[in-house]
Amino acid sequence: MPAPTLADLRRYAVARSLFTPTTLPAAIRKLGFIQADPIRAPARAQDLTLRHRVKDYRAGDLERRYPRLAVEEDYFVNYGFLSRELQALMHPRTSAKPWTPATKKRAQALLDFIRERGSVHPREVDEHFSHGRITNYWGGSSSATTHLLDGMHYRGLLRVVRRDNGIRIYAAHEHAPRDDSPAERQAQIDSLVDVVVGKYAPLPATSLSQLVMRLRYGAPQWHADLKVALKRARERLPHQGLDGVDWYWPQGERPASSRHAPSDEVRLLAPFDPIVWDRRRFELFWDWAYRFEAYTPAARRQRGYYALPLLWRDAVIGWANVSTPDGRVVADLGYVAGKAPRDAVFRRELEAELDRLRVFLGL
Repeated sequence: MPAPTLADLRRYAVARSLFTPTTLPAAIRKLGFIQADPIRAPARAQDLTLRHRVKDYRAGDLERRYPRLAVEEDYFVNYGFLSRELQALMHPRTSAKPWTPATKKRAQALLDFIRERGSVHPREVDEHFSHGRITNYWGGSSSATTHLLDGMHYRGLLRVVRRDNGIRIYAAHEHAPRDDSPAERQAQIDSLVDVVVGKYAPLPATSLSQLVMRLRYGAPQWHADLKVALKRARERLPHQGLDGVDWYWPQGERPASSRHAPSDEVRLLAPFDPIVWDRRRFELFWDWAYRFEAYTPAARRQRGYYALPLLWRDAVIGWANVSTPDGRVVADLGYVAGKAPRDAVFRRELEAELDRLRVFLGL
């Protein structure tokens, strides 16, 4: 197999991520991790990601089916949904910020209360306890009990059993003891790195470093081991230097294979879709900058509040801001070149993608 070109890597990145649509459990296993975001414009990021990879997927299917799936809400390199096998690699988790004795006492009382109830809505906790209010990370005010529930969930004392109107419902949870021998710890960290690479490959060296170091969110107890894990990854993963950039991908995959030929399809991707998540790789592949601007002041936005990257064949050529007035799908489209491709196949496939979006949204 010849050394891959940048065009090969781009085709490979798209083809390996947009695998043949399968069942929801199989897609979650294949992706390993699905980043979550609460904004619906027109749907949550996790749903927009899964609709391309799950046959007959509809907005909200993950939340509706979550209680019956072998899936957990938890932290990995970001917050989202992941397989229980992946979650088990990161627990028992030791937070980088130890609790005070007073907080430990409150957490134990709260845990006893939840064990007695079976599962609880945060509102029930607020009604039973009175822990005051604290300043949250965004400068506002939130219930101290809700903050404590978040901390207990992060430490693995609780799990999310379902959501009611988007609110997390918690139950007590215990993780199996972990073999913390040096050999087993190394194997588990390498497995976490492999999940990262398996989802976002091919990765430029700088992006590989960034993602490996982000594992400190999911496994803070191994923060000191991550630099050594990164060194091992660079040694054991297949890689290729190209125009001054080293690229990495999983063992056994062939980036230059002719099997990665792009299909004539238009896709509107989530802002956190694996194909576009790595903004560094995005610019190397498509030579323009895409930014998520939902939290950018309106006057400073260039693409729009929730611009969905527009993929045509193996190129992201623009974006779309989608709204649903009166039950219709309306796409405000923008193109890097300033105008849409003069291609009848593109126009047909764009309409087909908007039709798929209508079905996905149940309109």
